[in-house]
Amino acid sequence: MSNVFVSTHPLIRHKVTLLRKQDTEHRKFRDLVREITILLAYEATQDLALEPMTVQTPLAEAQGYQLRERIGLVPILRAGLGMVNGIWELMPQAQVWHIGLYRDERTLKPVEYYNKLPVSPTVQVVLILDPMLATGGSAVATVDILKRWGAGRIKFLGIIGAPEGVEALSSAHPDVAIHLAALDEHLTPEPQKPGDPPAGFIVPGLGDAGDRQFGTG
Repeated sequence: MSNVFVSTHPLIRHKVTLLRKQDTEHRKFRDLVREITILLAYEATQDLALEPMTVQTPLAEAQGYQLRERIGLVPILRAGLGMVNGIWELMPQAQVWHIGLYRDERTLKPVEYYNKLPVSPTVQVVLILDPMLATGGSAVATVDILKRWGAGRIKFLGIIGAPEGVEALSSAHPDVAIHLAALDEHLTPEPQKPGDPPAGFIVPGLGDAGDRQFGTG
């Protein structure tokens, strides 16, 4: 798919491996999410528009550039919160809004419970942040919300994606670029016996990104 970009950067691959480890403790997990997000954002923002500007150095005037487009960050609560600070380190002027969605464990469909968007768009580019692109339901619903709101260019940044989620988001919104640190194998099916993992988790994945960040698992 021409709108899907899976990073091959050695640092990202190394950090994703550490992120997956079952014994990575919560603080280290949060640090890795932040660090991977910085690297992903660097790759995902290569096409931001610039405009020329002149600055005064200690020796002379220098011709340079500044960003022409304003950036908005939309972390999908709650796991997406851990990705915000990484991008703020690169773009401290980025605006942040919150959209809260949870996945109904029976239907695997997203349910919206919080929306803090302003009345009308104030930016030209929106980055949706969610560590896991599993079924794709939350990502599709978030893009739906943003497009109804009037957002222009939208990109999705995630750490781990499943083919099912990538297909769902690409089919619903082929104009949305998807930037991932890794694309995994598949989602867990409906459990057949006690002890089976719940449906809709990414394999091999890294478990529940929200629980592992916030120590609630």
